[in-house]
Amino acid sequence: MTFYSLFRNGKILALALGFTLAFSTAASAQRIAYVDVNRILESFKEYQDAQSELDRVASKWRQEIAQEYDVIKGLYNRYQAEQVLLSEDARRKREDEIMNREKEVRDLQKARFGPEGELFRRRQEMVRPIQERVYRAIESYATERGYDFIFDKSGAAGIIFFSPAYDKTDDVLSRLK
Repeated sequence: MTFYSLFRNGKILALALGFTLAFSTAASAQRIAYVDVNRILESFKEYQDAQSELDRVASKWRQEIAQEYDVIKGLYNRYQAEQVLLSEDARRKREDEIMNREKEVRDLQKARFGPEGELFRRRQEMVRPIQERVYRAIESYATERGYDFIFDKSGAAGIIFFSPAYDKTDDVLSRLK
């Protein structure tokens, strides 16, 4: 059969139409969107208030820690000035006192600003409920509108929502077993 006879019989047209439909279906199979989560969060007065309160508390704590380091610096300067007049035992005692104070301040700093510190816990208490409300709204919007993936353009969060139909973790695990 020649190309002309296929074309005349409509088979080429049907084949071309079939390929066009197949490619357009594949191209539109996944719906993707992005949102700016920071912009959404900052539009909430309660989020702004929480951020202000956290900033105020963190600033206060930084000042307290800076004052403690100033006290330690004063102790060290006094020790340096008096060092030659002190006995070996008195020098060790003063050095230990300075080192212990420094350790206490570092521990305080870690307790307040560390990964599991007080500031982190307060942020969780104050900001997390707002974030969860935003993420639920995004998930609801994505489900209603048929989006498969929604990305956050404002941060490192990456994918905020994904359709479970695209999770192929179990398929890969079954191949590994």
